[in-house]
Amino acid sequence: MNPVRKRRLIVTLVIVAAVGIATAISVFALQQTMTYLYSPSEVIAGKAPADGVFRLGGIVAEGSVHKVSGTLQTDFVLTDRFENIPVKYTGILPDLFRVGQSTITTGRMQNGTFIATKVLAKHDATYMPPQVAQAIAKAKEEHRIPSGKLPPPQAGEGSTKHPAVIRP
Repeated sequence: MNPVRKRRLIVTLVIVAAVGIATAISVFALQQTMTYLYSPSEVIAGKAPADGVFRLGGIVAEGSVHKVSGTLQTDFVLTDRFENIPVKYTGILPDLFRVGQSTITTGRMQNGTFIATKVLAKHDATYMPPQVAQAIAKAKEEHRIPSGKLPPPQAGEGSTKHPAVIRP
C-alpha cells in the first residue's frame, strides 16, 4: 500500500471513530435527561421507575387539596379516575391549578407518596395528557365512572402503548 492510500485510510478511520464516539455520547446524554410521563394506574402497576425521576399526569381529585398553613407545602391527590396517588409539593402552585383540572408533576415516589419538584397545570380547556385520557376512557368502558362527569379526550389523540417521552 502506498503512503497516500495509507494516510487516507487512517484519516477515514479516525473520522469514523470520532463520529461513533460523538454518537455514543449524545445517546447517553439524551437517556439521562429523558423524563417519561406516567398515569397513576401505570405507577401503581409498577411501570414507573421506583427510584428515578418521572412525570406523573392526572386530574386533581375533588376535595384532596390541603395547604399546610405557614408553609408553601400543598398536599393533593392525582387520579386518572381509576387509581389515586397522593402528591406532596413545596412551592408556589401555578394559577391554573385547581380541583378537577389536568396536572403534570415532576418528581419521584417516596414511601407511596409522589414528592413533586415541579407542578404544571393544564393550559387550555381541551388539553389532557394522552395517558390520562386513555385511563379515563378505560374506566368509562368498565363503567367505573359516569360518562357525563368528565370532558372527552382531545380529538386526534391516538392510543399509544408506550409512555410519552418529554425532553426538558
